Amino acid sequence: MSGGFGERFLMLCVFSAVFNSLHASTEVCTNSILPGAKGDQGEVGEKGEQGRLGKNGPPGPPGVPGETGLKGDMGHTGKMGPAGDKGDQGDSGLDGPSGLKGKPGTTCDCGRYRKVVGQLDVSVSKLRNAVKFLKNVILGLKETEERYYLLVKEPRRFRDASMNCKLRGGTLAMPRTSNSNSLLADYISHAGLTRVYIGLQAHGKNTEGAGRYVYADSRPLQGFAAWSKGGELIPSVPPPTNSSCVELLSTGTWAHVECEVTMFYICEFPKSRRRGGGGVTLLDSGTDVSLLRKLLAG
Repeated sequence: MSGGFGERFLMLCVFSAVFNSLHASTEVCTNSILPGAKGDQGEVGEKGEQGRLGKNGPPGPPGVPGETGLKGDMGHTGKMGPAGDKGDQGDSGLDGPSGLKGKPGTTCDCGRYRKVVGQLDVSVSKLRNAVKFLKNVILGLKETEERYYLLVKEPRRFRDASMNCKLRGGTLAMPRTSNSNSLLADYISHAGLTRVYIGLQAHGKNTEGAGRYVYADSRPLQGFAAWSKGGELIPSVPPPTNSSCVELLSTGTWAHVECEVTMFYICEFPKSRRRGGGGVTLLDSGTDVSLLRKLLAG
């Protein structure tokens, strides 16, 4: 009896242990899920449709300057500009080589022609003396190798004086050298005057800020100048509109004067061309006489 009870108790204990073991294993499987092994990589899908355009972003910083391009082709030639003013007479060139000897001329009786030529020489000489008398005595002209100068004793404003000289066939006097300036100064002094208008005006400033002066023929003042002390415009001060004209004093110096002032003036006339060669010059008396007629008419 006691042996059967012990066997039954032992079996009950074994059964209980097996039951507890199964119950514990069930809880482990129920509460703990372990991840499986990593699967194989799938295939690449097809390219999707293009998305909508986004808004424009802010402008980026300026780029690095590019390299200088190649020089372009030359443009079309422009229209020809107007002819410039007549330049001053150049220096005489060197004598050229002697020409070939000419053929001998025919023999003729030149006695009668010599007589006619002699009479013409006498007439030309008389005409030259008459023209010289008119120029120097009646009109009081002064002259150089290239120009005549006439002192007009009619008080006028600068503009009217310039117009009167043009009507006579010349311009207001333009002393460009010390010799011509001295000649005009002596001309004024001997006439008992102290100042006259000359063909020179101030027109604003040049690129360096100094006063810009222009002659009556629109050429700029270059080289020679005879300003009195303080007579030239101060570079930093522009000339007043009514005092941009220039006068020549009997001392040979220049000074500024108001253009509305009335005073005497000197006109300048270019001499006529002289014809001839080999050291022989023929005065174009007809042209000089025509000039004298204009001066007398003025």
